Amino acid sequence: MLTDYHLHLRPDDERARARDHFTAENAQRYREAATAAGIGELGVSEHVHRFHQSLVVWDHPWYRYWAADDLDEYCAFVREETDLKLGIELDYLPGREERIAELVAAHDFDYVVGSVHFVDDTIVDLLGDARWRDHDAWRRYDPDTVWRRYFELLGQAARSGLFDILAHPDLVKVQGRSGPWPERDPRFYWEVALEAIAESDVAIEFSTAGWRKPIGEPYPDAAFLRECVALGRPIALSSDAHRPDQVGFRYEEAVELLRDAGVERIAVFERRARRLEPLP
Repeated sequence: MLTDYHLHLRPDDERARARDHFTAENAQRYREAATAAGIGELGVSEHVHRFHQSLVVWDHPWYRYWAADDLDEYCAFVREETDLKLGIELDYLPGREERIAELVAAHDFDYVVGSVHFVDDTIVDLLGDARWRDHDAWRRYDPDTVWRRYFELLGQAARSGLFDILAHPDLVKVQGRSGPWPERDPRFYWEVALEAIAESDVAIEFSTAGWRKPIGEPYPDAAFLRECVALGRPIALSSDAHRPDQVGFRYEEAVELLRDAGVERIAVFERRARRLEPLP
């Protein structure tokens, strides 16, 4: 079985409002793209910062800027008007674990995707948006600090038990050499995260979205993937699509890489319960 659990029904654009994209017709466009790509399990996991309920978790300028929609309406739409699995993409925010847990417990998700987008209060993966320059982590800190702190937070996210899927686990590399690239081999920074992942029960996302970014490779890279597989962690396959034509992006190559890493089954979710299904 192929899955695509980490996708969004609208682009990351302030003009893309829920009323225009949270429609049965738009969901069907994603479903048709998934069917054409041979994907059997399709789920949506919108960014939590797009919902006003997220401000209870964190009153950050980024959240205040985007938080326009209602999380309960989103959940009702997915459950009642689509055949998609219901997910949410949540930022791991140290010190706010209890608030995150309360938000999750109040909703009937099939799975929760955990991401590290922020190093402390600054953003790791902005790509040239001058409006957020003051909140762009790699411009504020030296690369060694950014990478160390990123993987520390990734490990904390894994250990927290808040998430079913750990999203794009080496996202800090997104901008390639034009971003915060350290002098040391990236593997040096993984260790603290891998120790935590080994002690966790979280599934690790293999995301093809990195092929669409400046780094030009999937998340995580092949070596990080092999480490996670060796630790016995299940793998969840996703594209992080923001448009129907991105669903299942480069999945043929993804499946080959997963096979090469020793992955034979992938994670499937329903009502926060995980099972493993054979990888085609």
